Amino acid sequence: MKQSQVCIVGGGCIGLTLALGLAKQGSSVVLLDAGEAVTELDPEFGLRVSALSNASQELFEQLDVWQHIMALRAAPYTKMAVRDEKNIGNIHFDAHELDLTALGHIVENDVIRQALINECKQFDNLELMFNTRYQAIHQTETDVLITLENGMPIMAKLLVACDGANSAIREQFKMPLTFWDYDHHALVATIKTDLPHESVARQIFLNDGPLAFLPLPEPNTHSIVWSTSPSKANDLCQMPQTEFNKALAAAFDMQYGLCEVVSDRVAFPLKMRYSRKWLENRVILMGDAAHTIHPLAGLGMNLGLKDVAKLLVLLEQEPSDEFAPRRLLREYEMARKADAQTHIAMMQGLKELFEGTNPIKQLVRGIGLNLVDNLGPLKNLFAEKAIKG
Repeated sequence: MKQSQVCIVGGGCIGLTLALGLAKQGSSVVLLDAGEAVTELDPEFGLRVSALSNASQELFEQLDVWQHIMALRAAPYTKMAVRDEKNIGNIHFDAHELDLTALGHIVENDVIRQALINECKQFDNLELMFNTRYQAIHQTETDVLITLENGMPIMAKLLVACDGANSAIREQFKMPLTFWDYDHHALVATIKTDLPHESVARQIFLNDGPLAFLPLPEPNTHSIVWSTSPSKANDLCQMPQTEFNKALAAAFDMQYGLCEVVSDRVAFPLKMRYSRKWLENRVILMGDAAHTIHPLAGLGMNLGLKDVAKLLVLLEQEPSDEFAPRRLLREYEMARKADAQTHIAMMQGLKELFEGTNPIKQLVRGIGLNLVDNLGPLKNLFAEKAIKG
């Protein structure tokens, strides 16, 4: 039997960050993941990227992994420009005006994973078990028993489910889920443009959803996230490349000139998920297993990393000899649920405000964007929210 203080199921960015943080605190950790580990980066940019906030950067710096992320591949963005399709309203953020070197960084998820895996391998109290599936999970008041498919038992004091939006652990322990379909699909792709991005992240709110151009390390290369109706997303994916390039440039109002897609086009459905319960005795949820939101503000990864940071702080401050006592887990659950609820409500409100052709809506959002852009204190408040995730 293998014994460990913590067993983490899920080797994505959130699970690996938690594993590294726990190992650095001296806890014994086993991480299980059914998939492959990232061993080397594809020379082509990955389609799944995250807009890491400065708060997320600080967490990675504390874990001594940020320099490895930057050494692999990352693009800072120093400005952010958001506008309405009709150009009624605009809002701009500038790192220089906020006394910052950058508003955040656009990083491929595979880059984050590889940097984390490389750092995790430095710790003897942390075991990464990729290509490994569990067969059963049972728990008592004080322990969790995880039986692997090969029959090996793992006994842990705490099981953390980082197994994604369709969490099997959340389902097994019947943690109730609130969810709704945003009726949007997000199309992602890598794009080259005539004009350089100059480290600016741009987003335009179209009538059927937002379109974001996110800067990548090469000066004329962007990652796009185009949120639109499922039928239109399907049409855009099936469209001949030349027609797609024209449609994309037109939708973005030629802000970067002509566009050329240089990758596959992949669309996936967007759903809000919120687990109404994050704790079941010695089992807790984290990241997408606990919450998923619309990507229009790029907060999803940052929200999961805030889950990690909260649990690490609580465990570090805990003076008790008992590892992760229930009151600590309850404090984690209550604090993170409240923050997730706030972000879910905010995203839904933004989606509804910026969607559709209603002229009153267009006027309100145009006035609102311009008002925020011209009021220093209010604009700084919005900027702080975006920077901290």
